[in-house]
Amino acid sequence: MQPQRPLRIIHCFRSPVGGIFRHVRELAEAHAAAGHEVGILCDSTTGGSYEDSLFDGIRPYLALGLVRMPIHRSIGPRDFAALWRCYKEIRSLQPDVLHGHGAKGGAIARLIGSALRVNRYRVARLYSPHGGSLHYSPKSFVGRIVFPLERLQERLTDALVFVCDFERQTYFSKVGEPREHYELIYNGIDDREFEAVEARPDAVDFLYIGMMRDLKGPDLFVDAFARTERLVGRPLSALMVGDGPQQQEYRDLTFEQGLGRRITMRPAMNAREAFSLARNIVIPSRAESMPYIVLEALAAQKPVIASRVGGIPEILGKHSAALAEAADAQSLATIMASAIVEKDWSARVMPDPKTFKSRFAASVMTAEVLRLYRDLCRDQSAPIRPQVAT
Repeated sequence: MQPQRPLRIIHCFRSPVGGIFRHVRELAEAHAAAGHEVGILCDSTTGGSYEDSLFDGIRPYLALGLVRMPIHRSIGPRDFAALWRCYKEIRSLQPDVLHGHGAKGGAIARLIGSALRVNRYRVARLYSPHGGSLHYSPKSFVGRIVFPLERLQERLTDALVFVCDFERQTYFSKVGEPREHYELIYNGIDDREFEAVEARPDAVDFLYIGMMRDLKGPDLFVDAFARTERLVGRPLSALMVGDGPQQQEYRDLTFEQGLGRRITMRPAMNAREAFSLARNIVIPSRAESMPYIVLEALAAQKPVIASRVGGIPEILGKHSAALAEAADAQSLATIMASAIVEKDWSARVMPDPKTFKSRFAASVMTAEVLRLYRDLCRDQSAPIRPQVAT
């Protein structure tokens, strides 16, 4: 039996911030370590110094390089110029696999992959929604545009990859059951992260870590924290970590509620470093798909309190006492108070670490995704590479 040749894999996504970026990093590192050549194409207008440091850490794994160019969030005339630039960059890299993440990344991977096929170049075209456009209501103006476009692009897709069952079922209800191949492959995190992170002696009671935007619920965190103090009858402490467009709004909110000295704020930092600064992690999101921060916190054996949204119940358990009702500060506060008052709360409520690891390890995720890449490339036979002018 002949050894399998290395694959040339390019991941396309818009913003190098948050869960999609983390997902791609896990795949890139694992597949590069397995001998494959990996590249990334993403937006150049988002991210900051923290994301730049993450890119510096992943560059050694990117044999096909890192390409950054302006890719705007909204649909508009500028997309045509961006697509042309992406086409030229991707064609020169001669990929076997184009994997698009999020709505914009999915459009780039599928449109360009299909354009390459017109030129007799065989490339596998994959799409992972990661929530993204699926958060819109089908009755909204944007939803009425986006969901038909999602359906239309299925014709340009070889496989869809959903990171949780919630995402799959949402796609089914808003777009329709895919006509093409699809699979459910849970997000996973590196085995090295399955080590407990002990809280420092000066750790705060609660930590919010994530993007500073309403979708992620920082305002709910501030409101719930104030209610928790009233429930337990004493002052508490909290930390908010992250960057984003509404950061100053939430800072102002803490002072308006008289919490400026008990809720401190810091810019984005390494999650495990942040975990050491708190005893409990709160994820108050209004909407999610399969958030990495929940996986990271549980792998670090930190107690997690989260909204019952997206795929979070698939992680914590459908009937977990750690799940609060969506967009409900009082529900969050009730659970936060229990975590403070009840000494055995975490031991009773959090998932078993061994069972959790067997389901959400990155080694499981990356092996399944690579198997899918192999299957798709095998179905297409050996790729016909274009002649690229030098």
